[in-house]
Amino acid sequence: MKNITSFGEILFDVYPGKKTLGGAPFNFIYHIKKLTGKGNFISRVGDDDFGKNILSLAHSCGLESFIQIDKEHTTGTANANLDKNKIPHWQIELNRAYDFIENNSEIESLVEKKSDCLYFGTLAQRNEKSRNTIRKLFGKKIKYFCDLNIRQDFYSREIIETSLNAADAVKLNLEELDLVNDLLIKEKTGIEETAKQVLKKYNIQLLCITQGSGGAYLFKGYETDHCKINIDKIVDTVGAGDAYAAILCLGFLEGWEISKLNNLASRFAARVVGFPGALPEDDSIYNEFKKEF
Repeated sequence: MKNITSFGEILFDVYPGKKTLGGAPFNFIYHIKKLTGKGNFISRVGDDDFGKNILSLAHSCGLESFIQIDKEHTTGTANANLDKNKIPHWQIELNRAYDFIENNSEIESLVEKKSDCLYFGTLAQRNEKSRNTIRKLFGKKIKYFCDLNIRQDFYSREIIETSLNAADAVKLNLEELDLVNDLLIKEKTGIEETAKQVLKKYNIQLLCITQGSGGAYLFKGYETDHCKINIDKIVDTVGAGDAYAAILCLGFLEGWEISKLNNLASRFAARVVGFPGALPEDDSIYNEFKKEF
């Protein structure tokens, strides 16, 4: 089984009266660790109660080794403002610890010598410090998996294009595909044609376009696959994309056929929407999927 390292934000989603752990890079690597027993996570938290909570949880699943502690900046948070229908609208706070991830020889050695793949997104690139750190990790003789995960206005054309150029496998949703099209392709075509242009322009080996309840497309070379899983009950869609990404990355590294890969990733995401929050309290969800790896 391949060794996967994830780079980026870990934060708390703060609701009125409660908080839940968030951050796509952590959700992703948490699933990888539970499915394969392997995985590393590069991030940074503040020297505060939220940071201590995160380190305790990370320690419990063996993901604390490369989480830095920041004495100056607080742990990341995303504040939920609930509208009249109790739907949250997020305000992701600026200048948090994960914006200041420092490069060092330990991280460079982890990625270059002990990783087969590095996962990254765009939110942790919003600040120059962490952006420079992740870019120093590009260009190694490993695979790169980018889940673009655009949040608010924390992106630029340059960040998106650099990320696509670095990546071997990319996951986008429909809104992100439209953004990539507007910024970089600039042709009004359908999903499949736009996806194929992105695939070709950036020399991407595997491209995923998720559509929420509409399922997911996978594109690899001249191959295309679409999978839609019927779900009886949806409790919470938070984290479904990160669950899909975990299986997608593992299957990509193992060289699976895209029909098998799309189906298994979609099934796993369908299980995650059946419980509240991004991460399961009960590890039994992983049992039926572990055998595939």
